[in-house]
Amino acid sequence: MIKKWYIQIPELSGELQRRAYIYLPDDWHTAGRRYPVMYMFDGHNVFFDSDATFGKSWGMGEYMDRTGKQLIVVAIECNHEGNKRLEEYSPLDFNLPDSSCIHGRGREYMEWLVNTLKPYIDAHYPTLPDREHTSICGSSMGGLMALFAVCQYNHIFQKAACLSPSFWVSKNKVLDIVSSAYLNEDTCVYIDYGSVELPNHAPSSEALISVARLLLTRHINVALRIIPGGTHSEISWERQIPQFMEYLSL
Repeated sequence: MIKKWYIQIPELSGELQRRAYIYLPDDWHTAGRRYPVMYMFDGHNVFFDSDATFGKSWGMGEYMDRTGKQLIVVAIECNHEGNKRLEEYSPLDFNLPDSSCIHGRGREYMEWLVNTLKPYIDAHYPTLPDREHTSICGSSMGGLMALFAVCQYNHIFQKAACLSPSFWVSKNKVLDIVSSAYLNEDTCVYIDYGSVELPNHAPSSEALISVARLLLTRHINVALRIIPGGTHSEISWERQIPQFMEYLSL
């Protein structure tokens, strides 16, 4: 089952209302057990086509129901105002192609997720709150944030799935995030990119290889996949759900 409600993130967007979603196994309140949790970015695109920006979601609820995965999925809608999504979903300052500057507030977002959202979820639902049972997932800018989260909050997240991650914002700064992080060697990071979208994001190719190589030198479990025919879209990311769920043992 999927529950939907509205929340505010005062630290980032004042009184702005945004949707929050949680997927729960149907018998969660009677099973007498606790569940691992995956946190996802761009929550409006995760479950319902009717809420998705381009009319197509990941179909995560259908996948969970079909497979019977014993997992809680928490997904929060982004801020759609102007460039606010880019600000919230970047831990780095960077320039857009039109030379406008994005002031990254990703660290503030993660502080809210770790210190406000996660304690709320753990208090109200039967979670396994420890690091070994907590993962994070996102695509595009959310993929960048998933990497940032597993690196800078490795004591919270053991696993991350980064689909079509926006490492292009600054390859060197992204590498600095990875190189300076304390990473437990049981950390698992899944990274993929579509073959169709890759030529349109030339800086991404080098960044993907550099990030994966650095993670390997740090003895981290990492998978890097180029998806034949893959595009920068929810329909393409939906097809990869079985792959990253299997790799992350979820």
